[in-house]
Parts: sequence; structure tokens; C-alpha cells
Amino acid sequence: MQKIVIVGGGAGGLELASRLSRKLGSKNKADITLVDRSRTHVWKPLLHEVAAGVIDKHSDGVDYAIHAASHNYRFQLGEMCSIDAAAKTLTLSPLIDEEGHEVLPKRQVEYDQLVMAIGSVSNDFGTPGVAKHCYLLDSLAQAERFHRALLNQLIRINQQEVSNLDKNAHINVAIVGAGATGTELAAQLHHVANLSKAYGMPDMSASRLKITIVEAGERILPALPTRIANTAREALNDLGVVIKEQTTVAEADCDGLITKDGSRIDADLMVWAAGVKAPDFVTSMGLFETNKANQILVDEQLRSTTEKTIWVLGDCCGFQQDNGKWVPPRAQSAHQMADIVAHNICAVVNGKTTKPFVYQDYGSLVHLSKYSTVGSLMGSLSNGSMFIEGRLAKLVYVSLYNMHQFAVHGKVKGVLKLLVKKLSHAMSPKLKLH
Repeated sequence: MQKIVIVGGGAGGLELASRLSRKLGSKNKADITLVDRSRTHVWKPLLHEVAAGVIDKHSDGVDYAIHAASHNYRFQLGEMCSIDAAAKTLTLSPLIDEEGHEVLPKRQVEYDQLVMAIGSVSNDFGTPGVAKHCYLLDSLAQAERFHRALLNQLIRINQQEVSNLDKNAHINVAIVGAGATGTELAAQLHHVANLSKAYGMPDMSASRLKITIVEAGERILPALPTRIANTAREALNDLGVVIKEQTTVAEADCDGLITKDGSRIDADLMVWAAGVKAPDFVTSMGLFETNKANQILVDEQLRSTTEKTIWVLGDCCGFQQDNGKWVPPRAQSAHQMADIVAHNICAVVNGKTTKPFVYQDYGSLVHLSKYSTVGSLMGSLSNGSMFIEGRLAKLVYVSLYNMHQFAVHGKVKGVLKLLVKKLSHAMSPKLKLH
């Protein structure tokens, strides 16, 4: 029986585990193991909503262990630290609890087919002070850490008003990077500031929140069409968000950001969302060919160019298209890659022919909380590129999450999960306060 190990339970990794469990695990053709350092999966495009506190991991997340138990695969809690390709084993670091105690020692996991789905991390480009003073939104734990800090700031401002300490006090938030994460987070924070009025903070409102987005490029959403960027910019301007384009951050300290021209941006909370790369240990292992973003280079079947029993998908995958462009690190890319890797691993196990990966760009969407959703549809969804906004754009945005749910749970259980989620959201508070 083939041993298939998937490292990383993000959008692509969890979808792949679900597909392989249905096609191979349920038929006793393969022993499938998913490895992740977190106990819970939350779709990465929603992490900024976890950070803002408008969704809860308990109602919107997937418990890996429970999912594995009902889907014919195993779950190993841990973080990979090395791979021995010759012996076909990977090593997991010791598992340490929150109090610093060792729960499990180093462990080795054997494989016949290994899938690297380790995602990406924020790229601070070596900017001094970022690692110490800025919040990142690469993982569920980081999103929850920012949420706790945000709650403390909301409580501080509300209490100052109640105690008549400073009626003009406000929260300064600086977001570095005007991609989808940065712009969507800004809109969600504005919404949360107003929403907090109904949850024990009557003196808090969006007027007490000063949000600044810092972008090194010429415009926000540089990877998306200009019309989408302009529409999103207008929506953010209407919310009072300050946008500083063509501004490079040179340093971060405990009081804010210092730009390349020497000016200062004061901030109580700083979020770094400027660019992504595959984790640094990918290059330090010396096992793979990589590009400038640390992504693992792959062949047409999404196998590593150096190890044919190691497959790669998602943000850590470096796939260069015929036009010279790299496949972008997006959820739709991971979804498409999971499809092909599932097909190809099944083909290897069953002695059939693999097929090449061809990326199809279906467009992009930006969801600015309750205020606006804008995007474009491409490929088979439209003839050329079609700009959409408003309710239609929101419907398409929601459908992307639904597609992920169906891929992870199957259509029947996926529909039931969505119904339960809708009921839960209707009865639960709109803002998470813990």
C-alpha cells in the first residue's frame, strides 16, 4: 500500500487530502497522512476576518483530527523540519505546548509520495523592526494574536471616553501592503469599529479609528486590473482610509513606521501584508531548485524538478507558464493544483498516465466588508474579462468559499455545513470579543 504524506493543510493541502481519501483511502489503495502545525483549518482568504473578529474559527474552521477520522486519512500534528529524500522520510520537530513542555519528541514519517503544500509567509524584505513590531496574518495563530491586540485597543479607547480621560483618543492602525489582504483588512476594521458599539463599547466608532495603508507601488491592488483598483480605492476613501502610494517603509519601531524619505507614520497597531514568499527552510534544505520567492520549481505534472516522488502545490509551488509568468499565489491556483496532483498521484498508484497542469485564471475579487465587493471574471466564466461589482460580485465571492467547502466535505455534507454555518451566524454575536 502506497504511503502518501501531505505537508500543509491549507486550501490546497486539505482539498487534496479529501480527494485522495475518497479515491484511494476509502478503497484501501493508499495510507494517507496530513501533517500540519495547527489543529484547525481556516481558509486563508478569511484570515483577515479572523483578525478583525467577524468570524470564529470554531464555527468557520475545520478540525483536522475530526475531518481525518471521517475521511479515511490520518492527521499528524507537527511541523516538518527536514526531508531525507534517499530514505523517503521526513522529520517532524518536537511538539511543544503553550507552557514550553515537550508533548512529543522528534518523529519520522515514511512516504512513497510526498506532497509539499506548506503555503507562504509574509516577506518583510529584511526591513528592520518588522519581525518585532508588526503583526503578520500568515496563520490562524497570528490572526488571533492580532485580534486580541485589537480588542485591547478598542477597550482602551472606550474606557478613556467613559472615564473622561481623553475624549479625542483614537486608534492608529498602519497596514503595509495594499494587496487583497491589506485592503480587505482595512475595510473590515472600519466595520468592526462601528459594530463594537452594540457590544459593550457605546463610545467606540469608526471615527475613533485612523487607518493608513502604505503601498510601495504606484497604486493599490497592483496585481489586479486598474478598474478594480480604482473602484476599491474610492470605496476606501469613502471610509476615511488614508492611502499612501509610492511609499517605502524603511523601518518599524514600537511607535510606528519610518518611511524611506524619513517621515513617520504613528501607529498603535501595525500589520505587514507586503508580499509573500515560501518559507526560508525550503531553500536551506538544499533539496530543491527554487526561484526568488523561495518557491519550489516543478515540472508540468507539478513534481519537484529534483525529486520525482515529491509533488508541490499552492503558494510554495513555482510553476512558470509558457508566457513566462509564474502562477500567482492565490486560492484558485491551489484549488486547480490540488485537482491535478490528486489525478496524477492516483494515476501513479493505479499505473495510469499523468497529465500536465494548465493554469486557468478565472479572475479576481476583492471583498471590502459590507461596503463593497469588486472584481473581474475571466476564462470560461466570461468572454474575455468582465468587470463586476455589488451583489453579483458578492455572490461570486461567496461561491468561491462554497466551492472550497464542497471540495473538503463533499457536496452533501458541504451543503449541510453551509446551512449550519448560516444558522449559527444568525444566532451568534456579529463580533468575537474573546
